Amino acid sequence: MSKSRDDSVAKLPNYAKFVISGLAACGAVVFCQPIDVIKNRMQLSGEGGKQRDHKTALHAIKNIVQKEGFVALYDGFTANIARQIAYTMTRLGIFQIANENLEAKGMGGFTGQVASGLFAGCVASFVATPTDVVLVRMTADRRLPDNEQRKYKHVFDALIRITREEGVPGLWTGVTPTVLRATIGTATQLVSYVQAKHYLLDKEYFKDGLGCHFTSSVISGFVYAFITTPFDVAKTRMQTMKTINGVPEYSSMVDVWAKTLKKEGIPSLWKGFGPYYFRIAPNTVLLFVFAEQLTYLYKAYILGDTSAKGGF
Repeated sequence: MSKSRDDSVAKLPNYAKFVISGLAACGAVVFCQPIDVIKNRMQLSGEGGKQRDHKTALHAIKNIVQKEGFVALYDGFTANIARQIAYTMTRLGIFQIANENLEAKGMGGFTGQVASGLFAGCVASFVATPTDVVLVRMTADRRLPDNEQRKYKHVFDALIRITREEGVPGLWTGVTPTVLRATIGTATQLVSYVQAKHYLLDKEYFKDGLGCHFTSSVISGFVYAFITTPFDVAKTRMQTMKTINGVPEYSSMVDVWAKTLKKEGIPSLWKGFGPYYFRIAPNTVLLFVFAEQLTYLYKAYILGDTSAKGGF
């Protein structure tokens, strides 16, 4: 970042970074929840060599709406909101604070952004894994036979039941792929956004406004989705796996990949990439656009900075 950008970002109080990040994340999920449901259903389709339920994203939408109703596209909505508060708010807030601290010590730029992204993703994903487990289970519950459905009423019911039925460790099922995906994903998403934004500004392709934020978000979303889809497939399958005769279906993330590759082939590691990207792309766009605009409003109307711009 240039000095002027550093000064602009430094004006924002730390608590405001977290609040703005949480509001931006919750705003984005209102629009993106159906895509999350479709993505999870497609990643679980064909699991264990069974016939695939959903061949394409459009096929999945048609099947879900016809068989379960439109409301099924918002399965797990409360869990997703909880996850955004626990995960996205935490990682964006930590990223900005860590990046500022490294810049103040002369360790900014690309390397500092990557380090900040890795740290933020690791911490936030560990904290948020219980809400992620609930989200995946709630969005995938209707695909199970009626007698196998967990039928959680809402996120708090799910958290209580998982703790009671599976113990506290059950809340961190799939924590390894979750943390790995989020650590790599956060660094990838946030750094690619910042780098794309600053490149577009430095080359004067855009002014610092909506067009620049939108374009940077689209680039960031694609890079993030491609790199993290294999981790997301493993995470989804581990978090929904059943225990058969006391033995879990998968012992680790590597075990998921090995069994998936053997039964379904290499392309299966990118299963659900379409809906995953089309979930990531609008979510990334909305997240950063909301965050930038909310940051601008805070600076302009709370801090009285008439020359205020966005925050990343």
